[in-house]
Amino acid sequence: MMYWVRHVTAYNYDQPVDLAAHLLHLKPRALAGQRVLRAVIRCLPAPDHVTETHDHFGNAATRIFLSSAHTQFEVTSEALVDVEFPPAPQAAWTLPWEQVAAMAAAGGAHAQASEFAFGSAHAPAEPAARDYVRPSFTPGRPILEALLDLLARMARDFSFQAGVTGISTPVSEVLRTRRGVCQDFTHLMLAGMRGLGLPGRYVSGYIRTRPPPGQTRRRGADQSHAWVSAWLGPDHGWVDMDPTNNIIVRDEHVVVAWGRDFADISPLRGVILGGGAHQLDVSVDLEPETGA
Repeated sequence: MMYWVRHVTAYNYDQPVDLAAHLLHLKPRALAGQRVLRAVIRCLPAPDHVTETHDHFGNAATRIFLSSAHTQFEVTSEALVDVEFPPAPQAAWTLPWEQVAAMAAAGGAHAQASEFAFGSAHAPAEPAARDYVRPSFTPGRPILEALLDLLARMARDFSFQAGVTGISTPVSEVLRTRRGVCQDFTHLMLAGMRGLGLPGRYVSGYIRTRPPPGQTRRRGADQSHAWVSAWLGPDHGWVDMDPTNNIIVRDEHVVVAWGRDFADISPLRGVILGGGAHQLDVSVDLEPETGA
């Protein structure tokens, strides 16, 4: 499936910003199952310096520096992306989850996966999250069977509700209220997996919320979306799954970046001198490419 993506972030400051340095994670990631045919970023005002690079996790990263005073700052990212991720393996054919956890703990040849088995600031390996996910991970159960069971349980137990949480809302609060949005459910699922020693990545990107006729509308804000990439072991690698919508990722998601949690791959973060209070507006359009 081919999509046009347009992501606009606009700041309005009460006072002039004299200097600003920003790190952007806004260009979709090229990977197996996703071809990036075009990706451009435009900024107003135009930056004095722009550096295109890659971060520790291999994500495309753009660093910009502005030295001219400004009271407004707008970043527009546009991309054309062709998406078709391969189907997940048969769940019953995947390794027992304990074996996957043991491989991650051993590191060595699996060190790149092991990195994602440790707790992080927003997805700590805390006991409450581990205890929530544990009923899905019965002894000897194939890991993908366990993960699919966990997705179904989360769909039953939690309600999608925007505006009741923020990026700093802890996993323990999401467990208590059973409400939140995509980043909350992703952090919770990761925290529980890591409590069992299982590697999981926080994936940021976009989702097609308006499906073809006859299909269910997907849950997700018209901003960035988030989901989990779980390591199934060396034979099957990583499989992406969306706990907000209880689905395996195939052709309705566009991957931008992945890391340990949101803090690693915030779409736009930086340091400014001046500015005072500010207003932030974000809009995202994800539309199928019709070829017209």
